[in-house]
Amino acid sequence: MFGPGLDKIKAVVIGTSAGGLRALKCIIEKLPAQFDIPILIVQHLSPQSGSFLPNYLGQFTHLQVKEAEPNEPILNGYVYIAPANYHLLVEKDKKLSLTVDEKVNFSRPSIDLLFESAAEAFLDQLLAILLTGANNDGAKGIIRIHQLGGTTIAQHPESAEVKTMPQSAIETGNIDWVLHLNEISVFLSQMAEKKS
Repeated sequence: MFGPGLDKIKAVVIGTSAGGLRALKCIIEKLPAQFDIPILIVQHLSPQSGSFLPNYLGQFTHLQVKEAEPNEPILNGYVYIAPANYHLLVEKDKKLSLTVDEKVNFSRPSIDLLFESAAEAFLDQLLAILLTGANNDGAKGIIRIHQLGGTTIAQHPESAEVKTMPQSAIETGNIDWVLHLNEISVFLSQMAEKKS
């Protein structure tokens, strides 16, 4: 499954919406404790959800799962979650920033904004994964990542609770791999092994 050139990946970005809690749990819980590539996640949640998602995912992994903070450096072995009602961005110096700018695709946090900013920072060292969801957030970001040499994965629509989001990304023609949910964690684990 592992493709050439993925041993250079320095960060993983994941975007998801409806059905994402189950999908994220399925991926995170299968990653080895020594997985040392940082993961940045945007999950569309209610603005009132607080720090539910970091606490929830933290139960299923030995990795450090935390809510992203402004001006925070991106460290290996960490999973960073966009806080509810904040856009999560990656700056050129590979630090995190948060904004309360207007919603994109009716969403804050926006998958597109994370993907596009991470693409500018990491270029061909970025891997993006778009999971289940009910709108087309992430499709524009996938295009930008591909333009800058990054690698892209969409969850196979057949394994998605809601097909719209991964299907929109696939239809851009900028997806490198279409994988079922159980294949994504295998892909990530193999990628991390290849790097070590």
